Amino acid sequence: MSRALIAIVMAAGKGTRMKSDRPKVLHEIAGEPLLGHVLHTISGLGLAAVHVIVGHGADQVRAFLPTGVSAVDQFEQLGTGHAVDQVTPHLGPFEGDVLILSGDVPLLSADTLARLRARHEAEGATVSLLSARLQDPTGYGRVVRDEAGQVTGIIEHKDATEAQRAIDEVNLGTYIASWPHLREALATLTPNNAQGEYYLTDAIAHLARAGERIACLCTEDPLEGEGVNTRAQLARLQAVYQARTAERWMAEGVTVVNPATTIIGPLVELGRDSVVEPGAILLGRTRVGERCLIGAYSQLRDVRCGDDVEILHSYLSDAAIGDGTHVGPYAHLRAGAELGRKVRLGNFVEVKKSRLGDGAKAAHLAYLGDAQVGRNVNIGCGVITVNYDGTKKSQTIIEDDAFVGSNTNLIAPVTVGEAGFVAAGSTITHNVPAGALALGRARQVNKEGWVKLRRETTAAHP
Repeated sequence: MSRALIAIVMAAGKGTRMKSDRPKVLHEIAGEPLLGHVLHTISGLGLAAVHVIVGHGADQVRAFLPTGVSAVDQFEQLGTGHAVDQVTPHLGPFEGDVLILSGDVPLLSADTLARLRARHEAEGATVSLLSARLQDPTGYGRVVRDEAGQVTGIIEHKDATEAQRAIDEVNLGTYIASWPHLREALATLTPNNAQGEYYLTDAIAHLARAGERIACLCTEDPLEGEGVNTRAQLARLQAVYQARTAERWMAEGVTVVNPATTIIGPLVELGRDSVVEPGAILLGRTRVGERCLIGAYSQLRDVRCGDDVEILHSYLSDAAIGDGTHVGPYAHLRAGAELGRKVRLGNFVEVKKSRLGDGAKAAHLAYLGDAQVGRNVNIGCGVITVNYDGTKKSQTIIEDDAFVGSNTNLIAPVTVGEAGFVAAGSTITHNVPAGALALGRARQVNKEGWVKLRRETTAAHP
């Protein structure tokens, strides 16, 4: 049986080279902060607890953390060993293992962590670390082994000799360790090194000298352990992430026309035989059903789509779309928009906090806010639900089979009854009974000969 496992995620660094007021771990890949990628990766490992070490921008990082994840303050950033030691008071009598990761490493996979854990347990190790072999290991800590191939320590690049810098196996900063042993080793740390910091790697070297077993898993994919220190690195890992994510979904039966220009977030779900065209961005907890078309340059965030949905060049956020519905081009669905089945929402239509029933149509140039629209309702061009009076917002109700003509203002609160008919150009301020025709226009007046008279008057008085 596996020992209890607690995660410690280091997220206290400033990220000076990012040149940003935002904490480094909150910079995003595919719409998800770097720290979010890490937390998502470890979410399926059956962890007993997750502690995130915060420092620079602590309030911003703390505000991002999901329920159940605790923040541990590192008021001074004095190195990785010091960071991990901040968790000591929070673990109390815990006797299991700790998984230690960096919050700026977005490509680390759950499968690799599972293999690291399996190696740790199979070898009965006190500490197990993740490594990789690099053609250019500059800047990384080197994994030092003895003649038998056993890990004896990790030397940071700045502290390494020329011979040690020639080692191509590097430490990726991901560990599983027996907490009781590591806790004791942390107490031995001193800042006697080139950076004047308390290194976590020194604690591992201490355990190795004490005869404890140090295991190592060398991954064949060094990018899994690559962190983000600059915006150029952020962009490079974004491209790698895009390519890998698109490849994964294509293996599941989704067509991604151009992976290089498509962004699909880590929490997105896509159904078989759906097509994602170039420039599309799918973020948050977006779920797309089967046989859908997500058209070029559409953006979806936290959107739930049924099957056979078409979305063309539109922006959707926090919305739900029923089977067989067509949206766009150039439509805008905002928070609380809900479209039933076989709805048609055309160009330049905006929907906010409104529900459209099955078969409803709003083909172009309309605003539907705080509205309940029934089945098979026709919303004409230029229709506006006037939902805000400057103080409060009110609701418009349009019942089944109603027809609202073009260029109509519905002044909420107002109801158009079942099969009601609102003539084009109306301003409706009172309820329309079921089956009634409503006209709210000013009377048209034609003045014969007015144009000729105006021209003569203008000529006489230039």
